[in-house]
Amino acid sequence: MTDAKDTSAKPAGKQAKPRTGVARSASRLGAVQALYQMDIGGTELAEVLADYGSGRIGVQFDDGQCGEADYGFLKAIVEGVVQDQVLIDKKVNECLGEGWTLARLEATSRAILRAGGFELMFREDVPPKVTISEYVEVAKAFFSGSEPGFIKASLDAMARKRRPEDM
Repeated sequence: MTDAKDTSAKPAGKQAKPRTGVARSASRLGAVQALYQMDIGGTELAEVLADYGSGRIGVQFDDGQCGEADYGFLKAIVEGVVQDQVLIDKKVNECLGEGWTLARLEATSRAILRAGGFELMFREDVPPKVTISEYVEVAKAFFSGSEPGFIKASLDAMARKRRPEDM
C-alpha cells in the first residue's frame, strides 16, 4: 500500500515524492470535499477539478497537514462518481439501514459513501478493507459522533455484497 522507501536521505533542495498511501489518503479527502462542493454548491465537474488541480489539495486541514494528494486518483474518483452516480446511489441505498436513503443523509456523509461506493464497485485494484478504512478516517476528519461507525457499517455491507471474495 504505502511506499516503504526511505526518503529522508534526499539531497538538499530536492523534494521527496509523496508516499503512495499518504497521497491516496489526501486524494480521498479532496474527492469528498469536491463531491460535497458539487452537491451543495452546484459546482460543475470541470470547475471543481480545475480548482483542486490548481493546488488546493495538500493544504492545511483543521490542525494538521493532509499531505500532498495524487491528483489523478482524486480526479478518477470524482469523475467516476459523477459518471456512475445513479448506479452508485442505488447500490449504496441497498446497504443503508432500513428507512435510510442517501437523500436523508447529511451532504458530507453522502459524499463519503458515494466515493467509497465508487471504489468498492469500480476500483478492484484497491482492497475493500483499505477502502473502508480510508473512508472511515475521512469521516473522522469531519465527524466526532456516530457517523464514522455508520459509514463503516454501510461500506462494509456494500463490500460484502459487491466483493465477498475479498472480505
